[in-house]
Amino acid sequence: MGEMIEYVCPNGDQVPGYLAKADQVGSALVVLSEWWGLQDQIKGICDRFAQQGVTALAPDLFGGKVVAYHDMSEANKLMESLDFMDATDEKIGGAVSYLKVTSKKVGLTGFCMGGALTILGAMRLKGIDAAICFYGLPPEEAGDVARIKVPLQGHFASEDFWCTPPVVAACEQKLKQGGVDYQFYTYAAQHAFMNEQRSDVYDAQAADQAWQRCIEFCRQHLTD
Repeated sequence: MGEMIEYVCPNGDQVPGYLAKADQVGSALVVLSEWWGLQDQIKGICDRFAQQGVTALAPDLFGGKVVAYHDMSEANKLMESLDFMDATDEKIGGAVSYLKVTSKKVGLTGFCMGGALTILGAMRLKGIDAAICFYGLPPEEAGDVARIKVPLQGHFASEDFWCTPPVVAACEQKLKQGGVDYQFYTYAAQHAFMNEQRSDVYDAQAADQAWQRCIEFCRQHLTD
């Protein structure tokens, strides 16, 4: 359904990304991938958003490198090679600007690593209207989540080995203290429960419920 394009970062660099256009111009999302890179599964998520009337652009944050799902060591190396702040300001910020040309409202969403980047974008970027995070949070030293000024939705797993319930609870406390407009949901599932290509962690019931909540949130905050 979608296609690979290139867009321009604020610093002038060209970045590839997967763009799935909705039939009607309106709301849009930047979709941020897991640490595996721009997998077909993330492209499929973009296509699903487009089918729901939300144009979706997934930046290729790793310059074409994609890691097999079983190779966590290589995925970790790729993630550690990424300058999160620069990626947020340039690659993600450029994607937001690209979508703003044709869409009045643009949001961020992301999974795992992309979830952490979603929170960073919500803290750092101008021009976004909402953010939806799936099982990923940045470290505390990356910034104060209480600074977030846009509506935020978060989806987390009770059996998450990385984005653990105590980490989520600490973030939620700061959001409350900052008066952030947020809603967090926790599912009886494992990390990456939305990824249907990973049978070891995919949870159809949790994924469907999270997806429905996400779409409703988009309709509430990304449409006129």
